[in-house]
Amino acid sequence: MMRYSACIEMLFVPETPDPVERVRLAKAAGFEAVEFWLWSNKDLDAVERVLGETGVKLAGIVAEPFAELTREGDHDRFLAGLEKSRDVALRLGAGVLICQSGPLLAGIERAKQHEGLTIAMQRSAEVLKGSGVRLGLEPLNERVDHPGYYLTSTVEALDIMDAVDRPEIGITYDLYHSMVMGEVPEEVVGDRARHIVHVHVADHPGRNQPGSGGLDLKRPLKWLQGQGYDGFVGLEFRPTAGTDEALTQMRATGINVLR
Repeated sequence: MMRYSACIEMLFVPETPDPVERVRLAKAAGFEAVEFWLWSNKDLDAVERVLGETGVKLAGIVAEPFAELTREGDHDRFLAGLEKSRDVALRLGAGVLICQSGPLLAGIERAKQHEGLTIAMQRSAEVLKGSGVRLGLEPLNERVDHPGYYLTSTVEALDIMDAVDRPEIGITYDLYHSMVMGEVPEEVVGDRARHIVHVHVADHPGRNQPGSGGLDLKRPLKWLQGQGYDGFVGLEFRPTAGTDEALTQMRATGINVLR
């Protein structure tokens, strides 16, 4: 059975502005895990306490700072932040850090940017070595949400993972972004699901709950499970109304988010 994580940057937001209270609401709704984006804008003491009180796991957080990883000159800044992000992940029990490539840089050959991103992942593996924390590089869509983003191809992301070939590094595979780009998940992932460290889902259009749009998300989720993926699936969508109503609609699609 797939394990689901509530992204509290989106879920339970209609119910409360307090991220700590969102963890409690996630627990009450039956979630075993949550995730969030930036750690630097959170009260980490309060987050640590509520995770301990509720027994809810932290599936993942964003590796800070955001950087132009396609530019080698920005690598040192990112890696210094990655050390801090790693330590926060260890403190809070998060097994995954999520990062983005940054923008497509003008005036620099794409092959050079691909090389820079690969080097950034190789160096990141050394920062994470022995920690048990994994970094998931995330392809995003440029058609709706992230115009000008560099890494829009799941195949290219997996090619980078093949080149790096380190257990500390993989991809965050967001079915929403992939399918908005017109990708067929089974085709672009193929026999390389081993590189996936985290998964996200949302429907399209709107980036709302599964069942609100036109994406068949149940099929690729079932396929990923058949490929051996056993990590968390992050529910990173904006509920169209209340979170409970959104989860009910999601379950009606056959995606059983709660045990």
